[in-house]
Amino acid sequence: MPLYEHVLIARQDLSNTQAEGLIEHFSTILADNGGKVVDHEYWGVRTLAYKINKNRKGHYAFLRSDAPSAAVQEMERLARLHDDVMRVMTVRVDEHQEGPSVQMQKREERGDRPRGDRGDRADRGERRERN
Repeated sequence: MPLYEHVLIARQDLSNTQAEGLIEHFSTILADNGGKVVDHEYWGVRTLAYKINKNRKGHYAFLRSDAPSAAVQEMERLARLHDDVMRVMTVRVDEHQEGPSVQMQKREERGDRPRGDRGDRADRGERRERN
């Protein structure tokens, strides 16, 4: 079966238990339609890049699933109809990564560049002369 990753954004006025209940609800929908949720994460309340339905924040949830496309389509359809869910994004992947997602990893574990390191950029104090 194909592998998918889903990100759900729920309304900010839900409690944490209600937001985690949404994860269980949509996991059950996938299971009822022949799929299974391999892993799920609750990312917490985060600030949105722009307002969605007059909300500035939302509860983020992440699911990794192994399900047929019909199950994913049904889950997305029901998520769009659900009053508490503002957005759903589903991406098909070739394989699931082991361990926590990038959002849940600490900065040191991700291997990002160290703070203050600008790579090959020139020193900001230097100016080029104009001809």
